Amino acid sequence: MPEAGVALGFDYGKRRVGIAVGSTVTGSAQPLTTLTHRDGIPDWSALDALIEEWRPSALVVGLPLNVDGQTQKMTNRARNFAEEVWGRYRVAVHTVDERYTSIEAGERLRAARASGSRGKRLAKGDIDAMAAQTILESWLTGRIGSA
Repeated sequence: MPEAGVALGFDYGKRRVGIAVGSTVTGSAQPLTTLTHRDGIPDWSALDALIEEWRPSALVVGLPLNVDGQTQKMTNRARNFAEEVWGRYRVAVHTVDERYTSIEAGERLRAARASGSRGKRLAKGDIDAMAAQTILESWLTGRIGSA
């Protein structure tokens, strides 16, 4: 049974999917993890475990759009991922514009390193998980603002 107030956000990419967890009550989110695809396929067993652990009531998938808002090849891949996630877990899935989230995530990580609150070395998936946080926060902010 889903936990009211828990949402997971996804930054879907060609090689990895960044994942964040957030609260629909507080509107806050934090990076959770990054899963690496296996032969171009999401690591469904790891994702199954996360869904079981967090039991979210909402899933939010970022849609990569061009700067002008037009769709691109990755937009369709992210939409397909969103459809697969819905079909697999039967949890409400929302999509949001993810333009500039990777840039914002990189800036947040650099600022955290500069302040000393984060180690100097970044793993490949750090930006993906932070981008998922940004995607989820965008949805949470819009949701709270429209409630």
